[in-house]
Amino acid sequence: MEPRCGGAGQDYVSRQAQRSYVRFDIIRRILTRFFDTEVIMVMGITDIDDKIIKRANEMNISPVALARMYEEDFKQDMASLKVLPPTVYMRVTENIPQIISFIKTIIANGQAYATSQGNVYFDVKSWGERYGVLTAVSADTQSEAVDTDKRHGRDFALWKAAKPQELSWSSPWGKGRPGWHIECSTISSAVFGKQLDIHTGGIDLAFPHHENEIAQCEVYHQCEQWGNYFLHSAVEFSDETMNDAKNILQAISSFIRDANAYIKGQLVCDPVREDVLWERLASTKVNVKAAFADDFDTSRAVAAIMDLIHHGNRQLKAVTKDVGSPRSSVVYGSITSYIESFFNALGMSFEERQVAVGGRNTALLSNVMDELVSFRTKVRNYALVLPEATETVQMEEGAVGAKGPKQGQKEKRRQLMQERKPLLEACDSLRGDLAAFGIHIKVKDSCSPREMGLGLSGSIRLCPFTAPIAVLQQQ
Repeated sequence: MEPRCGGAGQDYVSRQAQRSYVRFDIIRRILTRFFDTEVIMVMGITDIDDKIIKRANEMNISPVALARMYEEDFKQDMASLKVLPPTVYMRVTENIPQIISFIKTIIANGQAYATSQGNVYFDVKSWGERYGVLTAVSADTQSEAVDTDKRHGRDFALWKAAKPQELSWSSPWGKGRPGWHIECSTISSAVFGKQLDIHTGGIDLAFPHHENEIAQCEVYHQCEQWGNYFLHSAVEFSDETMNDAKNILQAISSFIRDANAYIKGQLVCDPVREDVLWERLASTKVNVKAAFADDFDTSRAVAAIMDLIHHGNRQLKAVTKDVGSPRSSVVYGSITSYIESFFNALGMSFEERQVAVGGRNTALLSNVMDELVSFRTKVRNYALVLPEATETVQMEEGAVGAKGPKQGQKEKRRQLMQERKPLLEACDSLRGDLAAFGIHIKVKDSCSPREMGLGLSGSIRLCPFTAPIAVLQQQ
């Protein structure tokens, strides 16, 4: 089973996308909790694409740092929504060799072509009537003007040639990066092989994304049917449905409070018909499972729960005087236990709990941050420490036309500065990337700075033994 493609790449998760993840999480929970089905779920993380590159350029940070930042925010959002984490996360940038191999196989099978510009496209027309099995889109339909190096308008990119200053990887077709659709096909195939039970995603991904995934995988695996089921979510709601849901939750909470009060002897009632309630509980369990077995019909399942609550409430009739009737605590305990376990299984809880934020994880993050800053300091200081002007430079014996000691020292220093320049640039890049996560390394001069030329148009001012100050800002 694979969830929605392309999560957490370039921005925060929208409310609509959050609802989509919750819906598929409920389906996963139903399969595992009510039908004892083992679900292996893979979530693909798109951590490089056009939108990520554009946003990273706007924020002046690396695309990888931006993707990691939003990935962590995404995971925190899912945890707050009680969405279970997948069995494994798969990042696109960690599967580039597998993606290149996947593309090479599609080319070898005759359904893709490379262009002189370094792009690789899937040849939709070559796949014929098999293209469009999910959305009934014809391969002959022209959806847009043909690009300069495309053969047909429907052809889609498997590999995109790198643009200037863009993150890229080496490939048989030149430097570039994967297309959007190929990454999900490769990741799915790497885990599940040529057979996928369930693929989920928003209805907006049905075409072209999922349609193209199917074409790629069936070409690669040379199979008739790659995915058995595609589940698409299109969330529709109104103020009326939200109020209905709120009223249902209030009714459930009220019943649980009354039932617990009755069990504790705090609510005095007339004698209870236990046999009726036991029978209702048993039939509710059957009805709930039947509803879930019928296309995951959660509405019908919740209706069965509400019917059980209705009959439970009918017998919780408070009386003003205790006549010593025996209490039926066990049956109400069983009913409330089943209702709570039902909603817990779906990721909901009616218990008021407070979870401390930070604690051990914050302390661990602080230690990791300190070690990272310390390592950066050592690298930076090494790059900045150069031979002093008074140090002598050994000249090669017997060198013809050897220059004077001072000139040799200058050349030696200039050579070292050029060699260590990438280290300083890496330190600056790390500093900028950490800032995107709210971790700011502020350099406070502890000695008089000196100026040191790097053979560039300008110079940098530095203090070689500066102690950086790391500041973690909690968002």
